[in-house]
Amino acid sequence: MRVMHVTFDMRIGGTEMVIKNIIEGNSDANIEMSIYCIEAPLGPWGEDLKASGTPIAVEERQPGFDRSLINKIRKHIKDNDIDILHCHQYTPWVYGTLAAVFTKTKVIFTEHGRFYPDSTTWKRKLVNPLLFHFTHAVTAISEATKQAVATFEHIPSNKIKTIYNGIKPLNSDSANSAALKLELKFPRAAKVLGTVARLDPIKNHVMLIRAFSIICNQVPETYLVIVGDGEMRQTLELLSEELNLGDRVRFIGYKTNPTDYINLFDVFVLSSLSEGTSMTLLEAMSLSKPCVVTDAGGNPEIVKHMISGLVVENDNAKAFSDAIFLLLNAPQKQAIMAEHAKEIFDKNFDVKCMNAAYRELYENIIRS
Repeated sequence: MRVMHVTFDMRIGGTEMVIKNIIEGNSDANIEMSIYCIEAPLGPWGEDLKASGTPIAVEERQPGFDRSLINKIRKHIKDNDIDILHCHQYTPWVYGTLAAVFTKTKVIFTEHGRFYPDSTTWKRKLVNPLLFHFTHAVTAISEATKQAVATFEHIPSNKIKTIYNGIKPLNSDSANSAALKLELKFPRAAKVLGTVARLDPIKNHVMLIRAFSIICNQVPETYLVIVGDGEMRQTLELLSEELNLGDRVRFIGYKTNPTDYINLFDVFVLSSLSEGTSMTLLEAMSLSKPCVVTDAGGNPEIVKHMISGLVVENDNAKAFSDAIFLLLNAPQKQAIMAEHAKEIFDKNFDVKCMNAAYRELYENIIRS
């Protein structure tokens, strides 16, 4: 069985991590996997996979609707005898489905996330049912994403299967975290909140910093560590100064491997306005971290309220700070939630769970 993943590129991101994990986690010798990127450059994860032997093709999509790309994909799937075209996100699905029409190749569309606020167009209302007719399976990475696809992409919800993202559990190293705490010059008794996310408006760090400013007045020696970079950095740094937070907010920048930082956190926080299945949230749970998250997208499906963390009304700084305050002042509750977070991760979000679900989907499609 030959499976080809169609995506934008293989830079560092959530969708790309899913593809990378599916390929690296494939232990079935009967399944051969490759990647077809419709945009350049390929990206670092793509270069790594290519170096390790994964066949990867890269095209540079032209502005507007690139009809020539359809023919290029069609030729590629015929020349390489592709059985399944696994299209990740909407645009690759459109091109992939049109390329596969009237060939033996079967099509899967996986939706990884939605824009905020979500919307649709009359063109999609007309075109998507036709594309769906030539698609053999549709999956979404959370129930919330599934409902959004049904509502805004006009695909019947009972035809969409939810397959949650999965990751390899991170390895905890308390010695590294202790050294990092010294490096950041935190007091020994410091309580550390932290998040890992690109500095983008959708992640709503503005609300997070405002919530933290409330916490600062309630809990001494509390720090907020923000790992990530992006267009909002200067705005967020200015907001931190405006709120007189000083060095109690630390902007770390992008880290290829944020494990030691996550392990340093007493509580992992995620303030997003919209989410599918957050990879960094899964990483925190794999390290047994209690989490405070907004009720955006798939967050409430991953964090079980009052069991593995707290789920708070979206874009509400006071409610978010109240939830953090509750956990910081209840170390026993923190410990219990941390234990449950790891249990839920192992049961539902380990990469083995995701890979098994996709392997079953591939096999069912070929059999049918």
